[in-house]
Amino acid sequence: MGGGSLITGNEGRRSRQSAVRIFAQEYSESSLIERGVGEYDPSFVITKLGAKVNRCLVCGGLERMERRDGDSGPFYRGQIRDPSGTHYFDVAPFQPELHPDAEELLARFETGDSVLVSIVGRQKSNESEDGGIFTSIRAESFTEIDLEAYKSWLVEAADATLRRLDAYASSQGAELTEDGLKLAGVPNDLVPGMLKSREHYSEFDTEAYRVWILKAFSRALGRAEETTEASMSTDSVPV
Repeated sequence: MGGGSLITGNEGRRSRQSAVRIFAQEYSESSLIERGVGEYDPSFVITKLGAKVNRCLVCGGLERMERRDGDSGPFYRGQIRDPSGTHYFDVAPFQPELHPDAEELLARFETGDSVLVSIVGRQKSNESEDGGIFTSIRAESFTEIDLEAYKSWLVEAADATLRRLDAYASSQGAELTEDGLKLAGVPNDLVPGMLKSREHYSEFDTEAYRVWILKAFSRALGRAEETTEASMSTDSVPV
């Protein structure tokens, strides 16, 4: 794994969706899935704040990493923690090009090292028998990063979340049409996701989101030991 620089993904290759910067809790609370119609049409997880996530760039402290053997061969599952909660990711059997890096990450985890990781991946969702949605990330690339790169991501993710929060606030009381949301001040690129989000989710308290943002900015400006999320207790994470 390459260290010291934040992955920006392969947004320019073909017509790939840009990688959304998103905190774990916003992603994990999502229950709206938009399936692509055609064979090559992208699918999305749509969050309560209207983010349409096909691909995302997430960072955090490595909290778990394991190798498993399946019918199609070995695969890997892991977790990284950011100020809001936990992102779950996997590396599939059909991604052998990623397996050496996954093995290296596994070795680091098993030695007990504190590791900050950046992951670019594609949205993945599974539905339980009772209709619940579990979101995770199918890793496309990942790398160990240094503290400065992690701080940069914290600021990027916080800024992106604040922008969605402002759009959500603007949508309150607006007519739930594209024109209505635009007139209310929702940015054009957020209108499609916001429209679907407002139709699907009940209104909710956004205060927890603002707490995560404050934590992210605090860690971006704070001491190194406060920024290594893998060393945090889950009891310190707002729910």
